[in-house]
Amino acid sequence: MSTKVVIKQSTYFDSVSLMSLSTKANQIEGVEQAVIAMGTDMNKEVLKNVGLLTPELEAAKTSDLMIVVKAATDELCESALIAIEELFKKKGGSKSATEIKYSTIDSAAASIPEANLAVISVNGAFAAREARKALENDLHVMLFSDNVSIEEEIALKQFAHEKGLLMMGPDCGTAIIGNVALCFGNAVRKGNIGIVGASGTGSQEVSVRIHDFGGGITQLIGTGGRDLSEQVGGIMMLDGIKALEEDEATKVIVLISKPPAPSVQEKVLAQVKSCKKPVVVYFIGGEETAVLEAGGHFAKTSKEAAIKAVVLAGANEDELNKRALNWPLIEEVRAKLTPEQKYVRGLFCGGTLCDEAMYLAMDKYEDVYSNIQKKADYKLKNIHESKAHTFLDMGDDDFTNGKPHPMIDPSTRIARFLEEAKDPSVGVILMDFILGFGSHEDPVGVMLPAIIEAKAQAAKEGRHLEILGYVLGTDLDTPNFDEQVKKLMDAGVTIASSSTNAGLLAREFVAKGE
Repeated sequence: MSTKVVIKQSTYFDSVSLMSLSTKANQIEGVEQAVIAMGTDMNKEVLKNVGLLTPELEAAKTSDLMIVVKAATDELCESALIAIEELFKKKGGSKSATEIKYSTIDSAAASIPEANLAVISVNGAFAAREARKALENDLHVMLFSDNVSIEEEIALKQFAHEKGLLMMGPDCGTAIIGNVALCFGNAVRKGNIGIVGASGTGSQEVSVRIHDFGGGITQLIGTGGRDLSEQVGGIMMLDGIKALEEDEATKVIVLISKPPAPSVQEKVLAQVKSCKKPVVVYFIGGEETAVLEAGGHFAKTSKEAAIKAVVLAGANEDELNKRALNWPLIEEVRAKLTPEQKYVRGLFCGGTLCDEAMYLAMDKYEDVYSNIQKKADYKLKNIHESKAHTFLDMGDDDFTNGKPHPMIDPSTRIARFLEEAKDPSVGVILMDFILGFGSHEDPVGVMLPAIIEAKAQAAKEGRHLEILGYVLGTDLDTPNFDEQVKKLMDAGVTIASSSTNAGLLAREFVAKGE
């Protein structure tokens, strides 16, 4: 086995680009393993863990680009490095001939005075500094970068609040501003519903369901996942509500989050109470009473949040195609499963989609485990071993430390899927497939060989393996939504019409004797 290393000094690429390039590099013929990453301590630790760290790589600076290729021979390594160079050229060549690069935010802001927003995706060590520069130039900020301290986040959000600017993030992966999706997002029609979300895929799901029900979006303002923590205090969500309340095009506001800290929820609901526009509140696993007392419209699920939003925005509820649960299908699947097949395993790219399915399962069963469970007794002690009903957020830091997010590179999920499919106690495997900007170019296609293999193996062993899939996307997305669904159906996968229905179907499929 041979390993080749290339270090490009003072050559920066953002993490999203490098994740995508690494995924493509690992698909080059003859490559055993390829890593393309910046020379950060975290990335070096990953290289060390997989036995690829060399003294040369150890000496790389955080501003240096590291390229590592492992293959059977020196010749294969060299040809892979040439192919990787071509990948970089293609990335650069996709830019317009008239595109202008700026080396600093200050120079960009001076040259484009009409600009009002900066999207920042740089090494976390520099992210807060660059975000402050953007705010100082009176730019709203979407900070995709993570590894920003909570103290820096608070300081940035307080500064933005004082200047009347949006500070979305850090670790903000989804936004739609001015009908333009930023980072991860879906193509949805323009409308009169605004969203403030502390959850990326949760915001995507509600925006897609609103589109599906005939509504549309004015703005989708992301806050970053820590915004509703006790420390941060919901600064961005509160400012987001205010911004949408002042926006003439927005008639209805939807709030999305995992359960906030109690004191922060009080502040948010106080603002909901004083808001002049109707507000739908979807706090996953949240309680209805406090929302209703604040005059808000409580939603237990993402689907319910979308329905309430479009109805409040003017749609006729009786005319909506809500796609009720298919009970004949549920009975059919139950009849196929053996008495031993009593568990659901959920393997998710989207954290909020995982949360929703998990909470729906918890409404019916006690033995529901996860790497993101809030109940200590049901939080997996070993994320590599499932127990009873298990729901895994494979985009969580547990699985992505030094690795691409599964929305970009699903290889980690594919390996886990094949393991779960061997378990004779598993009746249903539930998976999401997320379309849209920033996601894998063919999330279903890359998973199909494993699905076909797993179903064939289960059939050989005399058992039915129910695979339930949910495709998050719209008719405007790329890749084509209908084609992705058809691929799954042709492989024998059952399709759910929403995240909510996916969670409900999964739990009911294994509910024997009901």
